[in-house]
Amino acid sequence: MSHKDNFVYLGHMIDTANKALSFVSGVSREEFDRNEQLRLALTHLLQVIGEAARRVSPDFREAYPEIPWKAIVGMRSKVVHDYLNVDEDVVWDTVTNDLISLVICLENILREIEENG
Repeated sequence: MSHKDNFVYLGHMIDTANKALSFVSGVSREEFDRNEQLRLALTHLLQVIGEAARRVSPDFREAYPEIPWKAIVGMRSKVVHDYLNVDEDVVWDTVTNDLISLVICLENILREIEENG
């Protein structure tokens, strides 16, 4: 796999995480609980992030252990294969507490790679 492919997948992760963050901006947990469309959308976006992470090359993932690759891919597997038992608390917590730091970390990695050629 080329570095270009990894960059594409990182870009997908960043874009999708930002979309999820925009969906919850100004939204309370109570609103999330009442809004089935929002819950389904966020669950799908977490699945997309996990799928993109799964496609990042093993060498690249190994080079950046600060990203919780296994947990991200594991979330995707949980959503895809155990969709009847998706824990809404985990979805809410992941989107509202974890995605911003993921975006920042991924953007820093891309910037570092661009600067170092």
